[in-house]
This record gives sequence, structure tokens and C-alpha cells, in this order.
Amino acid sequence: MSTAELADLAARVVPVLVFFVAITVVAEIAEAAGVFDVAGHWASRAGRHRVPVLWLLFVVVAVACTVFLSLDTTAVLLTPVGLAIAAQLGISPLPFAMTTLWLANTASLLLPVSNLSNLLSLHRFDEMSVGHAGYVRLAAAPATAAVVGTLLVLWVFHCRDLRGRYAPDAPPEPHDAVMLRIAGAVCLAVGPLFALGLSPAWVSGVAAVVLLVAVALRDRRRLRSVSVPWQMALGVAALFVVIDVALRHGLQPLLASLAGSGTTPADLFRVAGSGALAANVANNLPAYIGLESVTADAPQRLMALLIGVNVAPLVTPWASLATLLWAQRCRARGLTVSPWRLAGQGTACALVAGGLSVAALAWLP
Repeated sequence: MSTAELADLAARVVPVLVFFVAITVVAEIAEAAGVFDVAGHWASRAGRHRVPVLWLLFVVVAVACTVFLSLDTTAVLLTPVGLAIAAQLGISPLPFAMTTLWLANTASLLLPVSNLSNLLSLHRFDEMSVGHAGYVRLAAAPATAAVVGTLLVLWVFHCRDLRGRYAPDAPPEPHDAVMLRIAGAVCLAVGPLFALGLSPAWVSGVAAVVLLVAVALRDRRRLRSVSVPWQMALGVAALFVVIDVALRHGLQPLLASLAGSGTTPADLFRVAGSGALAANVANNLPAYIGLESVTADAPQRLMALLIGVNVAPLVTPWASLATLLWAQRCRARGLTVSPWRLAGQGTACALVAGGLSVAALAWLP
């Protein structure tokens, strides 16, 4: 790889990695400050002791968290909240666990910051004169369809556990009120700033600095508990380099034959299917990187690829980082989901949510 090629790759990847590291710091500090705990207790109170209402409120929190703070944040931080709510109220934890997992993936289309693959796609959309606002317009219908399809499948599989009533829950544990307000304000602020199209790396970076300063001023000892995912970021960077080299040495023609060409509905389903297959066989990030160059000739084709690698990696445990993080959090809370159940139900959700999403892209204006 030449110096120019390496510089071009760095220009694409560095802002994505800055966002990933910074938003992880924001999410960890927000969790420690009690933002997600308070959100969960708000949902249990607002549910008025009815399980279906509580579940729908949890859905709202999960979608908002995924859209504005990324799918990995939902997997890491909302999974224990959902399981804790279920344990406190004496209801089945499985619907809340599966809701978190699936919406972490299927709700990650709407904004560029919702998924690392979306961020990676921005320069390709820019090359096709599709800016941030254009991206959101193009993604709106597919993103909505993906969430609706996910909820339909969740209800089919878990409707028995999502009926009835629950007893009043205990009040949230006490938190540092000042840190809670600061972290809550930062989380509420970054969403609109992302939606306005400001640089995700800058917004998340400033948010992380604000929260780190607040933690240092309130209790410097807590800084040691803030986990920065340096190893994961370096691993992702290495992955980008490997895929880029492979594309330059013969992988691209093979992927082009897999993804086809054209923008008819059948063509878009083929692109999304290729992305879904590659994501579940390998992982969604290398799947996107590998197929990006052969689908970036039209905005609809690139969005179809994002549907495949964002919405459909629900079948295998390694299909997305969010799934691995989710499984880790579930095991820590004593919940193990059979890989056969994960694959069976995940296949159904991927087909329904992904299919509806591509249909919305193909046929809705």
C-alpha cells in the first residue's frame, strides 16, 4: 500500500474511530451517572403496571439510544437495564433481551452515527452529491420499516410473555445528582447535534471531554473506572487495512459478481442479501468494507447494502459486534440464549425486517 493510499484510508477511518472511542466514553460515564437507570425506572413507572405498555416504552428508549448513541451503546448499556427491570418486576427477561439485541441492529439505519458502517458510507454518499440531509431522507422509510418489522416479529415470538400486569417497582438507586444532570443534558444534546449533520467525531469528542472534566471535578478517582476501548479501536483499524489490501489484490471482482448491478427492486434485494450473507458469515464491518466499492454507483444500492449489513446480521453470534457485546452482558446477568434460538428467531427477524426495509427503499418515495 502506497503512502497516498494509506493517507486516503486514514482520512476515512480516523474520524470513525474517534467517534467510536468518544461515544463509548460518553455512554460509560452516562451509565455510571445513572442516566440509563433513571430511564429504565421512568419506563417502569410510566407503564402503569401493564407489561405491554412497559415493553413499548422500553422499545422507545432502545430505538432512541440506537439512533442517537449507536447500536453498541444499546447493546452494552441497555441490555442490563432491560434485564434489571424484568428481574425487579418479576416478568420474563427474554423479550427485553431480544428487543435490545434486535433493535440495536435494526434501528441503526436512520442517522450516520447510529452505526459505524453508516459513518463509513458518508464519503461515498458525498461523492454522489447526497449530503447528510439526503442520507436521512433516503434512510427514513427503510429505517422505519425495519423497526416496524422487528416489532412484529418480537410480538409473534414473545406475545405470551408481554401480557398481564406487574407490581410497582422500587425507586431508582441514589446517584450523584449533579453528575446525573450533566450526563443527562449531554446525552440529550448530542442527539439533535448529530441529526443536524455536525461532525460526529467533533460532537462526540466534545461531549466526552465535557463529561471527563465533570467526573474529574466531582470525583477524580472515578476516572480510573472509565474504560476506553483502545484495543477494539486498533483491531477495527487493522481490519480496515486488511480489507483494503484484499480489495486491491483481487477481492473486488469476486464481490462485484455477488452484488450484481442495477437499481430495480430485484437488484436492491440482491445487494441487501449479499450484505446480509457476508455479515452473518464473517461480520458486518468487513462485509460493508468489502462490498462498498461495488455498490457505491447509486445511492439506492449503497443504502441497500447498509440494510443488509445493519438490519440483517441477526443469525450468527459473531455477525455484529453489538451481538457479541449483548451476549456478554446477558451472561453477566445470568441469562443464556441458545444459539439455535438466536439463529432461528434471528433469521425470521432478518427476513421480515430486512425485507420490509428493502421494499420501502425500492417502492416508497
